[in-house]
Amino acid sequence: MKAAALTVLAGSMFGLGTLAALADDALVARGDYLVNGPVACGSCHTPLGPDFKPIADKTLAGGFHFDEMAFNSYSANITPDKETGIGNWTDEEIIHAIREGAQKDGRIIFPPMPVPTYNNMSDDDVKAIVAYLRTVKPVKNAIPLAKYNIPQQTMPPAKGLPAPPKTDKVAYGGYIVNALGHCFECHTTPGANGIPDFAGHLGAGGFEIKLGPGMSVMTANITPDKETGIGDWTDAEIKRAITQGIGKDGKPLAPPMAYAYYKNMTDEDVDAVVAYLRTLKPISNKVEPTAFQQKAFP
Repeated sequence: MKAAALTVLAGSMFGLGTLAALADDALVARGDYLVNGPVACGSCHTPLGPDFKPIADKTLAGGFHFDEMAFNSYSANITPDKETGIGNWTDEEIIHAIREGAQKDGRIIFPPMPVPTYNNMSDDDVKAIVAYLRTVKPVKNAIPLAKYNIPQQTMPPAKGLPAPPKTDKVAYGGYIVNALGHCFECHTTPGANGIPDFAGHLGAGGFEIKLGPGMSVMTANITPDKETGIGDWTDAEIKRAITQGIGKDGKPLAPPMAYAYYKNMTDEDVDAVVAYLRTLKPISNKVEPTAFQQKAFP
C-alpha cells in the first residue's frame, strides 16, 4: 500500500512538474511572439548599422539615438547582462519600467519609450515579455543617460486587464494598437511641445523621425481619410504596408517602421489591426515627405 501510494504521489509530482514546464514554455513562446512581432522591441532596442539593418551581435543591447526637441536619449540595453542590462532586475522592476516608465533607480525613461501604450498591456502579456527577455543572449553595452527638456512623470499603476477576446476583431485590434504596437506614438501629429497630439490628431501622421545626419522621415497618416490617409486602401494593401513595407503604389516605404517585426505577426492579428484602423476618426492631413524620403524612396 505504501509503495503504491508513493508511486501515485511521484507520478502526480511528475505530472505537476511537466505542466509547470509546459506553462513556462508557453509563456516564453508568447513573449517571443510579442517581442519579435507586434511590440517590436528590437526596432528601438537593437541599434542599426549604416545600411539601416539591425546589428546582429547587439540584439536588444540598446544604443539607438533619439535626438528630438523634447529629449535627447538612447534606447536601453534590455538583455540580461548584469552590468549594463537588466540581468540584476527583478521581474517586478522590469514590469514597472515597461508599464509605468521608471527604472529601478527611479529615473523616468519616457518618451520615447511608448509607456503610455504599454500602460494598457495585460498582466499575462507583460509577464510573457519578461520571461522571454530572460532567455536572450546577454550583451555588454553601456548606454548614456538621457537628457529631457520637458517635465516628466511616471504613468499611473497599470490595471493589467486581460486582452479582449480575439473573436471581437475590432476590440482585439484596438488592444494590439493601443497596448502592444505603439502605432500612435509615431503616427500622430506633434503639438507645439513636440509631443504627439493624441487628443486632436490621433493617427494623422506628420511626426518627423531622425535617422541620422541629414536623414529624416515623416510618418504617414493612418486614419481612414480618403484623400490623405488610408481610406481608399484595400485591406490587402494595408496589410502589405504593415508587414512588407510596400505602399499602395507598389513602391517601398521608408524606415524606421518595424516591417521586419510585423511580418512575424499572425494573419489573424494583422486583420484585427486593419479592422480597428478602419474605425478611427478620419483626419485630413497631407504629409509631405522629407528631402531624404523623396530622394531615397521616390
